[in-house]
Amino acid sequence: MKSYARIGLSCLLAAMLMSPLMACGSKEGESSGPKKDMATETREQLKELAKSDERLTGDLENKTIKWMSDWDINSDDTGKTTPVELAVFQERYGGKVEFHQTTYANRYDDLANAINSDEGIDFFYGGNWDAFPKGAVRGMFVPYDDYIDLDSELWADVKDANDAMMWNGKHYMAIVEVTGDNCAIIYNRKTMDENGLDDPAELFEKGKWDWDAFQDMLSNFVDTSNEHYGIDSWYFESGLSASTGVPYVRLEDGKLVNNLRNEAIEDYQNWMYDLWQSDYIALGVGDYGWTSRDYYIGEGKLLFYPCGLWTLSSEKSQWSKTFGEDVFFVPVPQYDKADAYYIPTNVNAYCFVKGGHNPEGVGKFMDCFRFSKVSEGAQQISDQQFRDDYEWTDEMIDMKNKMNEMALEHPVFDYYNGISTDVTSVLDSSEHGVRAASRGVPWTESVNSIYDQIQNYIDEVNET
Repeated sequence: MKSYARIGLSCLLAAMLMSPLMACGSKEGESSGPKKDMATETREQLKELAKSDERLTGDLENKTIKWMSDWDINSDDTGKTTPVELAVFQERYGGKVEFHQTTYANRYDDLANAINSDEGIDFFYGGNWDAFPKGAVRGMFVPYDDYIDLDSELWADVKDANDAMMWNGKHYMAIVEVTGDNCAIIYNRKTMDENGLDDPAELFEKGKWDWDAFQDMLSNFVDTSNEHYGIDSWYFESGLSASTGVPYVRLEDGKLVNNLRNEAIEDYQNWMYDLWQSDYIALGVGDYGWTSRDYYIGEGKLLFYPCGLWTLSSEKSQWSKTFGEDVFFVPVPQYDKADAYYIPTNVNAYCFVKGGHNPEGVGKFMDCFRFSKVSEGAQQISDQQFRDDYEWTDEMIDMKNKMNEMALEHPVFDYYNGISTDVTSVLDSSEHGVRAASRGVPWTESVNSIYDQIQNYIDEVNET
C-alpha cells in the first residue's frame, strides 16, 4: 500500500478522536456550527484516503445492501456516531445499508419469510453463535467465497478463524473480528484488599491466575452466614469451561464432533461440582435464590461475577453504581493441563442470505469492515470511545485488548448453539446439561443422560 495513505489514515483517526463521524444528513432546523464543519471535513479526508488505499478495490453498480436484524447498523437521528466501517463503505463505494427490522426472538422466522417472498435480504448477523452451521444446513445462508478474498492483506489475521468455520468445503461465516470479551471475571479491588486477597490482575501478570488460585480465593472469602458469597452470574459455566480449550461440540474436517466425554471437560465439570459442594456458587443456592445480585460486587459481598464485558459498556454512573469505583476484570483462570492459555472466544461475523440481491455489495462492505480494523490507528479510536463513552481507565482498555489478542491467538469455537434449539436446550439444562454440575448434579450422571441424545442430533446434521 502507498505510504502516504498509511500516514494519512493515522492522522485522520487521530482527528476522529476529537470529531466523531456524523451521518451525512442533518435534522431540519439543526444548526451547522464548527462541529458540523469539522465532521464534514473529516468525511472528505476519509473519502480521499479510502479511495487511495490499494486494499479497497473495484466499484459497485448496485450500492444498496439489505440488512435484517433487531439492531440497525446505521446512525440514527440522535446523532449516534457513524461506525467507521459504514463511513468507509459510504465514502469509498457510495454504499447504503437498508435496514429491515425484526426482533431477536423472531429473527429467523422473519428471515425465512423474507427468503420465501424474495425480498432480497442480503446479509444477517452471525456473531450470536446460533447461525452456524444451522443456517448453512437449512439453506438459509450461502457461501461467500466468490465475494471475499481471504488471501488478501485485509483478511490475513482472521483467515484461520474463517477457515475454521467451513461447511462442505465452503465459507459461510464472514468473521471480521475475533474478540475475548465474551466472558471475563469481574471483581472489586477494594474487596480483595479489605480481605487480604491478592489482586487477580497481579496474579494474571505473574502467570499465576489459574483454577487453583481462583478456588483458593473463594475458600478464603466465602462465608454465606456472614453474606460473603463466591460466584454469581447467569450462564457463566460455558465461559469458564472454555479455559480447557475443548469445546462441547467442535468442527473437525467439516464434521461436528461430540466432546462431552473428553477428559478436559470431565475435569472442568468435576471442578464445578466441587465448587458447588464447597458452597462457592451463590446463584440458586439457599437464601440467595434465583435473582442475580451483581450489585453485591460493589457492596463487597460477592467475590466474582463472570460475565461479558458488555456489562461494563455503559455510562460510568451505571456500572460504578453496580460494581463500585474499584471494579476491574481479568480473563477466566487458566487450566494448567491445557497446552495454551485459552479463554472464551467471541466473533463479529456476518452471513450472506440465500436469494440476496446484492452479494457483491455485502462483500465490499465486509472489506470496509476489515479495513477499519487493520488500518493504522484504528485501535486508538476504539480505545478513545471507551474512554469517552464509558470512562474506562487505560488499564481496563489494556486488559480488554490483551484478552482480544489471547482469543485471536488461541480461539475456542463451540458450535452447540448453532446446531438446533433442541441441542441448546439439552446442553443448557440445569437438570442434566453442562450447567448441572454447578447446581449439584455429578457429571457422570449428566453425561450418561445426555451423551447419546446429543450424538444423535450431531449425526443427523453430519449426514445432511
